[in-house]
Amino acid sequence: MPTANPSLEDRLAGEQKTLAQPLRSLVSNAPVICTEDLSVREACAIMHERGVGSVVVLDTDSRPVGIFTERDLLRAVAQGRDAQPVTALMTREPFALPGHAFAYEAALAMIDRRIRHVLVTDDERFIGVVSGRDLFSLLRLGLGELTTGISRARDVATLKNLSLEILKVARLLVSQGVAAEQLTYYVSVLNDRLCQRVIEVVGQSHPCDDIDWCWLVFGSEGRFEQTFSTDQDNGIIFVAHDRATAKEIRARLLPFATAVNEALDACGFSWCKGNVMASNPELCLSAEEWRAKMGGWLENWDPQALLEASIYFDFRPLCGNASLATSLRGWIQERTKGFPTFLRQMAQNALLCRPALGMVRDFVTEDVAGAPHSIDLKSYGARLFVDVARIHALAQGLPQTNTVERLRAAGPGTHMAPGEIEAAVDAFLAIQRLRLRSQAAQERVEEATANRIDPDQLNEMDRQILKQSFRIARKLQKQLSLKYQL
Repeated sequence: MPTANPSLEDRLAGEQKTLAQPLRSLVSNAPVICTEDLSVREACAIMHERGVGSVVVLDTDSRPVGIFTERDLLRAVAQGRDAQPVTALMTREPFALPGHAFAYEAALAMIDRRIRHVLVTDDERFIGVVSGRDLFSLLRLGLGELTTGISRARDVATLKNLSLEILKVARLLVSQGVAAEQLTYYVSVLNDRLCQRVIEVVGQSHPCDDIDWCWLVFGSEGRFEQTFSTDQDNGIIFVAHDRATAKEIRARLLPFATAVNEALDACGFSWCKGNVMASNPELCLSAEEWRAKMGGWLENWDPQALLEASIYFDFRPLCGNASLATSLRGWIQERTKGFPTFLRQMAQNALLCRPALGMVRDFVTEDVAGAPHSIDLKSYGARLFVDVARIHALAQGLPQTNTVERLRAAGPGTHMAPGEIEAAVDAFLAIQRLRLRSQAAQERVEEATANRIDPDQLNEMDRQILKQSFRIARKLQKQLSLKYQL
């Protein structure tokens, strides 16, 4: 007999079936549209008549150029602008996804971009709109309730409990076979919201409102590739000005950064053993100091500089003034293309680590404490793809940090055929899936063995997939070697 209150796992299991639906299946009615020449009042009348919360504005070629929502209407009324053309208050370039995309992709986009509507297209033809109400009314817990709980949390203790819920969700998704790309992005977005709320809560007792700053994340978090075993990799970029030197501003920000790092540790994001954290004065820098630091790596090719570049060049903004990070990214994009020798050294460094393929046996294994006859899937698997993708992205001045996005964006510039690019993406994700599945099966994920598997414990299909994935990694490394004549 079913219980009146099903468990978290039972409720989430049903929700993930809903999240796996293609967006096309959620578009049941013809899109509500209007033309650019209509006024706000006329657009509002259409919305009222059709009983919807948005109307898509089309140009003379029937292409969507904007979306006008209830939120825009409230702004128009408050400003007394309801007689103006709808184009004056609509949101331009609305976010869109193809009809074959899954519902969870729209849900994640809404959370990540803080939007309430996603346009749905079919072969670039506009077919409808999916709203947050459409998605979250179908869910009983999942993204909607977790993110709401995070946004309402008032203390670190509550956020710590919510971090455990995120782990439960992630483990459930692994058990249901959700693809690695979707799962890591799902977890990264939820972790982002958790970390952002930690920063907000801590910031209440460390006011820095008069400082222009941005919290940066590096490494796997910067790439949207977190697994169950993750530590902190973060820093701060700020603006120094005439009224206060970088040293003075840093002195004010460091206590705040330390408190945030402590709170994140309490929420399961362990202290970084390499001290890659915002509480480290060397990573709490002004925009000018960050440019000097990163520019120094481009001109200095020693092993430490290459290691730091491989960590910090995968940065993205998490909280605060994101334009500071965007500006730094643009500066890096332009600079790295002009330092081919640095890129060659990075390539040479990346080639020091080879896939765990044997000449006689299938795999090269190691015996380590707690994991005899094992392969480190992070160091001798995923990292190979991450390094190659980073080098190609830096060489081409691309803004992406995610490995899959980098491979797809950089692929044409490397003269790789579309099929080769997708094979590389699939190989990387196959290794990620094995890492996640192994970690999800562990009651307690230990850092030393978190990424290790015994290949003899894999079924024949997984063994063959892993072997082929390593072969593709070796091919990518060979291409990199030829490109830089190594």
